[in-house]
Amino acid sequence: MAVVYVNDKPVDIGNDKLNLIQAAERAGVFVPYYCWHPGLSVVASCRMCLVEAGERKPDGTISMQPRVVPGCQTPARDGTVIRTQSERSIHAEHQTLESLLLNHPLDCPVCDKAGECHLQDYSYRFGRATSRMIDDKNQPPNKPHIGEHITLFADRCIMCSRCVRFTREVSGTAELHVINRGHHSEIDIFPGRPVNNKLAGNVVDLCPVGALCSKDFLYKQRVWFLKSEKSVCPDCSTGCSIFVDHNKDIVFRLRPRENPQAQGYFMCDEGRFDYHYINARERIKVPLHKGTATAWEKVIPSLRRELAESAQKDGGRLGAVLSPFLTCEEAYLLAKFVKGLSKEARLFLGWVPVRGADDTYPKDRKGRPIQPVKFTIHAEKCPNRRGVEEILKHFQGEVVYFDRALEAAEAGDLQALYVTGGYPPRLGEWLPAPVVQKVSKAPLLVVQDLFSSEATKAATYVLPSSSFAEKDGCFVNQANLAQAIHWAVRPEHHSRSDGQVFLDLLERRGLLHAEKLRQELSGEVPYFAKLGEGDLGELGVRLG
Repeated sequence: MAVVYVNDKPVDIGNDKLNLIQAAERAGVFVPYYCWHPGLSVVASCRMCLVEAGERKPDGTISMQPRVVPGCQTPARDGTVIRTQSERSIHAEHQTLESLLLNHPLDCPVCDKAGECHLQDYSYRFGRATSRMIDDKNQPPNKPHIGEHITLFADRCIMCSRCVRFTREVSGTAELHVINRGHHSEIDIFPGRPVNNKLAGNVVDLCPVGALCSKDFLYKQRVWFLKSEKSVCPDCSTGCSIFVDHNKDIVFRLRPRENPQAQGYFMCDEGRFDYHYINARERIKVPLHKGTATAWEKVIPSLRRELAESAQKDGGRLGAVLSPFLTCEEAYLLAKFVKGLSKEARLFLGWVPVRGADDTYPKDRKGRPIQPVKFTIHAEKCPNRRGVEEILKHFQGEVVYFDRALEAAEAGDLQALYVTGGYPPRLGEWLPAPVVQKVSKAPLLVVQDLFSSEATKAATYVLPSSSFAEKDGCFVNQANLAQAIHWAVRPEHHSRSDGQVFLDLLERRGLLHAEKLRQELSGEVPYFAKLGEGDLGELGVRLG
């Protein structure tokens, strides 16, 4: 086992291949850096991570290198000695920060990155309190044309080249590059080649300062007002781990959360920017009974009674469509409620949206995929098809798809049909007029959805649905990874989460508690047995 010495503290790093930054982190010592990122190649260009390094000899003597070395580029080996608090290391930090701040504008009061800027933080922790700069700063012009979702404040750039390496190594499209040399170096694009690839938004997260900013978030909110909740992107079956940044029950942005079991370090722009519907005023806010707004206290008993009467007449003519946008806990509760009314009741898997084929990255300049694959945008545009399928298999032994529900409704084989939706508007009208004509043939039609549609106009009962940011539960992605989602914002007005509605229909008292339901689910459905502890951690639990 390899042992390194960080500020004279021995640390066992095992057989792991680490650089000095990572080895110091094992010892609880932070080494500042800008250009290094674990998902990108090492260039050691920013020089922020310069530390004093050496080697401990077998006889116990220590031989230090004559110069400080970049921690990101230097491998940690058995006997490596790292000194981050020595006079030379501290002097190197001061010199590097002073060099970076020579031409950096004092934009902190208006910069979107203020509050999460590495240059700001490191200047406070490791830099000098005053500047010796007396000459005019170099101020290259800003470049708002650099991409559809991205703007570049070129005078804030510290030339870490993270964005350039990302577009070359991960997206593969190589739109960004460094032009000019030395003091006049800038980030730019080739004329007519903006950064519009499907992963482009990641360069904003990668930028350690406020040079690359998201046009979607620009000047919308100060980051110190934002609260972050860990969740999962619902836009495809990749199931990217994300942060939902919100304030006052408004979602302002989504950011990727590192998860080696899911997507790694990044997320696609489809998921990143598809959150505005959560804040939309057009959403269904109150339950409707025959087109009239009705209190939950009246709707729930009435709906339960009508569904029970339908089940008593003929259980086989009662059906429920379980959307792949429901959490596993919600799908479990709805299936349990419907099957509790009649064992003959029929459960269907909701529409599974698929768009083209899986889109893999990196690509070459002609859009052809390159191996090895570093990121995949899956064609299946829903987060929990796998989890809902397993619940359907448990409760009725097979998965019956949405088209079968339409056939049964059109043939008059369904007396009552409970349809759950929750599909984002970007997928289009998921129940178009021809489909509505079929499902509306069921005398009792219940639609639980986010927005009004032709289906809600034809429904006897319309119930507000909740988005992924407004509920607790878990999704299972295409690789059988179960990840927890947590509510970040409260539903507007009198809305309830889907799971809470199902709990009320089951006449269970209290509020929905996802972890307790997960424990119940794990005991009843063998596929979910590993979820018995309830807590899925930050990275999720692999099932199957």
